[in-house]
Amino acid sequence: MDASVVGLMGAAVGALGAAAGGLVAVRGQERQQQRQLRADREHRREAARREAYGACIASTKLLSNMWWRFADLVWSEQSTPEQWRTAFVGVHEAWTQFSTAVAAVTVAGPVAAAEAAEELRVAMYEWEMAGMDWYAAAQREGHGRLDEYAERFKQAWQAKRTPDRTFQQAARKALGTEEQ
Repeated sequence: MDASVVGLMGAAVGALGAAAGGLVAVRGQERQQQRQLRADREHRREAARREAYGACIASTKLLSNMWWRFADLVWSEQSTPEQWRTAFVGVHEAWTQFSTAVAAVTVAGPVAAAEAAEELRVAMYEWEMAGMDWYAAAQREGHGRLDEYAERFKQAWQAKRTPDRTFQQAARKALGTEEQ
């Protein structure tokens, strides 16, 4: 073998080595980019979940607060039907926020958190129905000191407490904050 053939073979081996090295480097970069994309996606998902869960918790508390304001008003002998109506309108607006927040949790997931949010929505709806029935009865009677409606209202409030805690627990689990 003469020197020119050896030189060509050496150049070919060098070129193949460089190509292989380049291929390894490109593959490494692709893997790194995929890891970064996955990390970015996970970060965005966690941020969306935090926002959805926070909105759900806040709107649940707001709706609860609005219902208790309504209950205090309708029970008071000094309140008027117009005050009841105004409070009831506030409750309806709070319900809209709550319902929207539950829908956001359903989208953000995971399934366990979505199911817990739906159970909370059902319990809050039962409380909503008890409050609406109390409001309608108060309008008919001209006063809101109606024990049977107040009792049903309190029972529905009591019944929503467990789904409320269950949702918060599911949110903590989904965010991985229970271990910390």
